Amino acid sequence: MASPAASSVRPPRPKKEPQTLVIPKNAAEEQKLKLERLMKNPQKLDAEFQKRLEKNKIAAEEQTAKRRKKRQKLKEKKLLAKKMKLEQKKQEGPGQPKEQGSSSSAEASGTEEEEEVPSFTMGR
Repeated sequence: MASPAASSVRPPRPKKEPQTLVIPKNAAEEQKLKLERLMKNPQKLDAEFQKRLEKNKIAAEEQTAKRRKKRQKLKEKKLLAKKMKLEQKKQEGPGQPKEQGSSSSAEASGTEEEEEVPSFTMGR
């Protein structure tokens, strides 16, 4: 039976340099310390860096998709409200006398194209 010391022959570990505690006073010093720490072991930095890049890219894509979905939902809601408003005007239109000629002419000429109606009137 082999002795445990003979089976695991390892070279002695190099002693680590004692690290002094440095408290960064501003953002530039903090960034400098992080960069120094990363540059101590470039091979580890490269693998970690690639993993971190991929993780950040995925997170950014998820945020973009979430915001895109929210914008699309708001756009659909706005379009639906616009259609409801036009339907309501059509229902009120035949029984009610028309008050302004400019808004009614816009409705009559652009019912299929759905021209954008201004939300305010100038000159009043």
